[in-house]
Amino acid sequence: MILKPKTSFENFRSIGDDITTIIGQFWGMVWGETSSAIDKKTKLLLSLSNAVGAGRIRQATRELVKAYTLGVTVRELDELFSLFIWNQGVGNFASEIGPSVLFAAYRFIKEEETGGKAREDIVKELTEKFGEKNPNVATENMRKTIGGCD
Repeated sequence: MILKPKTSFENFRSIGDDITTIIGQFWGMVWGETSSAIDKKTKLLLSLSNAVGAGRIRQATRELVKAYTLGVTVRELDELFSLFIWNQGVGNFASEIGPSVLFAAYRFIKEEETGGKAREDIVKELTEKFGEKNPNVATENMRKTIGGCD
């Protein structure tokens, strides 16, 4: 799976090895389970929805990118974004979700597919534009990106 939480684990490691180990084991239980009752695409859509509900747009965007690379369709995303409007309201969607990096990634996917671009090409561009290089999506420790704060 792309966009693994490598930099998040580096941040946990700053706190301590014990917590990093515990969180790593938990991550493996949730995302690494090979005989999971819920397929990864569905887990990612559920995780995306929960992240939006909690206001964690960075996480939601990462889950969207991962879900699309695993085969989620634009039609599924259309329904999911309709649910965001339904469950959170027009005002929240207009002020929080619509102008977000999450919605930009969704629109990018939809526009590229509508334009007839091949899915593999969309995935490549999507991960470039909305992956670790995007500061609104990356989980890298900000201390590193601003050259240290010491």
